[in-house]
Amino acid sequence: MTEPTIAPYGSWKSPITTDLIVGETVWLGGPIAIDHGETYWTELRPAEAGRCVIVKRSSNGRITDVTPTPFNARSRVHEYGGGAYTVADGVVFFSNFDDQRVYKHKPNSSPVPLTPESFRYADCVFERHRGRLLGVREDHTASDREAIASIVSIDPKLCDGGRVIVSGNDFYSSPRISPDGTRLAWLAWNHPCMPWDGTELWVGRFKSDGTLDQKTLVTGGVNESVFQPEWSPDNVLHFISDPSGWWNLYRWREDFSPPKVEPLCEMASEFGLPQWVFGQSTYAFESANRIICTYVHGSSTQMAILSTDTRKLDPIKVPYTGIRSLRVNAGKTLFIADSPIQPPAIIQFDITEGKIEVLRRETDAVIDSGYLSRPEEILFPTENGLTAFGVYYRPQNRDCVAPPNTKPPLLIISHGGPTAAAHNGLSLESIQYWTSRGIAVCDVNYGGSTGYGREYRERLRGKWGIVDVDDCANAARYLVNEGQVDGNRLIIRGGSAGGYTTLAALTFRTIFKAGASYYGVSDLEALATDTHKFESHYLDSLIGPYPEKRDLYVQRSPIHFTNRLSCPIIFFQGLDDKIVPPDQAVKMFEAVRSKGILTAYVAFEGEQHGFRKAENIRRALDAELYFYSKVFNFQLPEDAESVEIENMNP
Repeated sequence: MTEPTIAPYGSWKSPITTDLIVGETVWLGGPIAIDHGETYWTELRPAEAGRCVIVKRSSNGRITDVTPTPFNARSRVHEYGGGAYTVADGVVFFSNFDDQRVYKHKPNSSPVPLTPESFRYADCVFERHRGRLLGVREDHTASDREAIASIVSIDPKLCDGGRVIVSGNDFYSSPRISPDGTRLAWLAWNHPCMPWDGTELWVGRFKSDGTLDQKTLVTGGVNESVFQPEWSPDNVLHFISDPSGWWNLYRWREDFSPPKVEPLCEMASEFGLPQWVFGQSTYAFESANRIICTYVHGSSTQMAILSTDTRKLDPIKVPYTGIRSLRVNAGKTLFIADSPIQPPAIIQFDITEGKIEVLRRETDAVIDSGYLSRPEEILFPTENGLTAFGVYYRPQNRDCVAPPNTKPPLLIISHGGPTAAAHNGLSLESIQYWTSRGIAVCDVNYGGSTGYGREYRERLRGKWGIVDVDDCANAARYLVNEGQVDGNRLIIRGGSAGGYTTLAALTFRTIFKAGASYYGVSDLEALATDTHKFESHYLDSLIGPYPEKRDLYVQRSPIHFTNRLSCPIIFFQGLDDKIVPPDQAVKMFEAVRSKGILTAYVAFEGEQHGFRKAENIRRALDAELYFYSKVFNFQLPEDAESVEIENMNP
């Protein structure tokens, strides 16, 4: 091997290019569906303008696209979507992105619409006993009110929008039919709760006409978050909930009088997830008394078998640290998984034989391990004598070393949500693109993140813009004090809610020297008064009720304190974003530009909340790196794609 080249941090030449990231990559998504031995999943394809395609793997191993062009299998319920399709006897039912109608797609034929426009649908299941679809519907027929949510029954022979069978709550998810076809379980919640704050689990019994009676509240409320109701093969209702402070598995025992809720596995780990999208699954039944499940503590996921008879949990060894969209069929467990050295893939796992088969990878690009940085879990002190968490990645490139006595820049990532979490799976775009160029990265699980129990999640209650900002700043201080990074080259980046944390950190703290906001919030008051239904009361818990606490909204909005800004910022924004409208970024950009600070604004037509088109993902990453190279004066290749930077001296 040749001797490594000596080059400053940030200027290392990397094989992990934006062309590689977007040109050879799809984004695998759930839910995974299994129908008569055939496996289905979705692929978001940047190279096809971000189109979501349903893909099928036949029992003979052949993989084919199900969704024909120009159809795009993507729901917009809650804006974030998920649960966009279901399969029954080879027939696929899916929500089409452009018109949000549900389509019926038989093999070897064109999709046929089943519903009119002005409605949106998600999380549908097929009711075999009556030949109907049941799913969550959002009614957008009137523009002068919020969308109305309900659970509806859709007759494939009609085109009427569906018959409402459950209504009255602000939100619904997870309609699940019992195996004997007699009952329906579902989740419901109301403003101002988000689903990770408080939901209710209900059960109703089908009448002969397909409507419901005997509706029973099983559990839940404003201080209990219920997730993923599922019926066992012998018609026992199971679910995940957090009355103990952790999302654990429970079941509803109807053989008691009165029926009672019973814990199956109480432990300080999270079996559930925040319900940002529909169709998530962290457990499934192998049999009536065996559950294959996953649980998270921190940034890693563990798989296990849970006996519902003995309540014993037996961990299963698999070479993955991130597992999602879990399903079980005929002794095979299917899921999407990744690890620190393996990109996400559709996995089929035979638990009995211990055999793993990779059905599909997000990318076929082979990257030498010498270019991959390994995650290191860190715990660091933060405000009020508490501890916070992060995942740290050192610069790594087998071909390059830095000059002696120099330290790398540090890129702090503030994840979105803010009720989300960083995990330690391989990410070329978010992590390795940077570390392979000589920039250290710390993905911070600040207070409010999931994966550490309800108490940690609720650290952010009323404290958004304070706790998250302090934790990101303290992660940077910790790594500086440990001698890992250069304290004069600290960067923070984030998208959506993470973009807000980024802007707040750059405005209200002085530790960071540059930042990047991806569709970030700069004006909390504007967000409270101009956003979609799902998040229209989210800030009630993160800040306080509006307008009663308007003073807090103003105090924590970076747009009102641009006089405190003194470091460069680059902004990225989708012009069709309905969650954080573009004027939030524009106002902040103009304020920063007027101060004479280095700044740039990169807008993308046709993009919403998050970028899906290959050319835009490529452009954003390259522009961000170029921006940092000018701020910190490190050299990029001569052909590096540039971006127009305001207030740059000639």
